Amino acid sequence: MKNMSLSRVTTFAVISTLAMLSLAAPSSAQQGTAPAAPPAPAAQQAPAVSQPPATPPQAAAAPTAPSDATAPAEREGKLLKAATAELKELSPWTMFKSADVVVKAVMIGLAFASLVTWTIFIAKMIELTVVQRKVRSALAKIADARSLAEAQFALGAKGSVLASFLAAAMREARLSAGISSDGGIKERAASSFAEILRAEARRIRLGMGLLATIGATSPFVGLFGTVWGIMNSFIGISKSQTTNLAVVAPGIAEALLATAIGLVAAIPAVIIYNHFARVTKGYLEMVSRASGAAGRLLSRDLDRTHVSSHNGSHSRAAAE
Repeated sequence: MKNMSLSRVTTFAVISTLAMLSLAAPSSAQQGTAPAAPPAPAAQQAPAVSQPPATPPQAAAAPTAPSDATAPAEREGKLLKAATAELKELSPWTMFKSADVVVKAVMIGLAFASLVTWTIFIAKMIELTVVQRKVRSALAKIADARSLAEAQFALGAKGSVLASFLAAAMREARLSAGISSDGGIKERAASSFAEILRAEARRIRLGMGLLATIGATSPFVGLFGTVWGIMNSFIGISKSQTTNLAVVAPGIAEALLATAIGLVAAIPAVIIYNHFARVTKGYLEMVSRASGAAGRLLSRDLDRTHVSSHNGSHSRAAAE
């Protein structure tokens, strides 16, 4: 009986143990799944972690600072491209069109002065050639003349300064008729000759003063236009906030064009003035020779008059 009771007790203990194990299994399963619950909040926090792509304004705000920092460089690059395109098309006419109003006025004035210079050159060359030929031909015609009347007949109606000298000499001889003083007649005739010579010098030098003025002032006028243009270029540098030479090169080139035009106007004016000064001096020497020729003819006429008067007095005395 005791053995049977032991076996029953043992059996009951085994059954109790199995029952306790069966009850403990679900609780352990719950305890095994309980630690898995925290990942649920982690899953909820996942959107918060993945939110950085959803904040582009902040990410976009960061690149704006570098763009502001690179703005001057981009602006300088644009200006450089524009200046390069302008330099490719750079020509005197393009520089003139894009120049300042004051610089344009200076260029136009200098161009007009250059036109005046060449007009005076052509006109004076024609005039000096014609008058020199006339005086030379007139001197050759009266070389063998023995009196003022014969010289006037040889010259004819052709107008020349020598004809003026002969006319002045004959007028003085006519006005001084009955005066026995030959020295007074010659002195008055020489005075008339001097007036004619001065008038001819003033006429032939007409335009020379304008050439001298253009030659002396054109470089300074061009320099004024250059200074004005460079001032505008520096103002453009301050506005564009760049010191790149390619950006300011067109403005400086426009300014220097004014000086170039000033030199183009001044250099020919000075050369032409010096040339005409030499030619005019030679022509006035020829006019002086014509004056001397007219004076000699007047002196011969006076001497003949005295000789004829002396011969007449002698013949009358002989007749008496």
